[in-house]
Amino acid sequence: MSNNNFDGDLEKFVKNLFGNNKNKEKKSVQDAKIVKEKPPFNPKKYVKTAIILTAIAAVLIILLSNIYVVKENEYKIVRQFGEVVKYQDQPGLYMKIPFIQSVTTLPKNLMVYDMSEEEINTLDKKRIIIDNYAVWRVTDPKALISNARSLVNAEARMEEFIYSVLRTELGQTNYDEIINDENSGRGSLSEKITKSVNELLQKDNYGIEVVDVRIRRTDLPQENEESVYKRMISDRESIAQKYLSEGDAEKNRIEANTDRQVQEMISTAKKEAALIIAEGEAEAARIYNEAFSKDPEFYQLYRTLETYKKTIGDETVIVLPADSPYARILSGYID
Repeated sequence: MSNNNFDGDLEKFVKNLFGNNKNKEKKSVQDAKIVKEKPPFNPKKYVKTAIILTAIAAVLIILLSNIYVVKENEYKIVRQFGEVVKYQDQPGLYMKIPFIQSVTTLPKNLMVYDMSEEEINTLDKKRIIIDNYAVWRVTDPKALISNARSLVNAEARMEEFIYSVLRTELGQTNYDEIINDENSGRGSLSEKITKSVNELLQKDNYGIEVVDVRIRRTDLPQENEESVYKRMISDRESIAQKYLSEGDAEKNRIEANTDRQVQEMISTAKKEAALIIAEGEAEAARIYNEAFSKDPEFYQLYRTLETYKKTIGDETVIVLPADSPYARILSGYID
């Protein structure tokens, strides 16, 4: 018995052989129909969503770009069409009007401004080069922007005022007083310059204040430096010669005064000595008189012998009569 399911049926065999391919073709056709039935992509329905998202992003960007931060060491000046409408000096977040207002930053802390070198004439007609600096700060940012327009312009005006005051003050001071720290009083000079400059700045309302002005260095121009040095040496030599002359005059005065005092002392001593001698001689004469008055003949003999001492020397020759008293005494006859 044959195991073939078709049992000799040729038609079933052919159907069974080609029936699967037909089913596959039918399935492929059905799938193709399903694909063809999907609707096409329509971008219009996404345009509205994109526009909304873009608008939201633009608003966020505008808002964020018009938020400004104020730090502790700065001012923020808000200007509208170039005019200052307000300024902020407290730290925090602030908002400005988009497209209409702009923000300018100014420092709040102390600043050091190095000034350019300037040539100035002193009271004694010496030309010197001044190199100085200024310590300053912003006190009224609104006035600064309104009158000076910018920080650079404010610094330029400050420098002009400082050099104007420097020319006036140093023009009334000698060169030696400027370079000599002990005699110049440079501290008081800096205070005068600072005060005068602040008065000028307040008068024009520039909104800044100078805290201190200091002269860093003073030099002589190259062309007259040597001549000034020679003149300074000559002045010092003149001063030294003056001191020497004054010293000599003082020495002569002291010597003359000392000599006068010595002469006065010697004269006084001689006078006192003469008085003492006179008193002694008077006393001696009194004693002699008392002694000789007791024996006049002895006194006569004594006086004669005293005259011999003065009149007779080693080579004295005396010619006397033999009977003269003088000759008798010399010969030894007393009676």
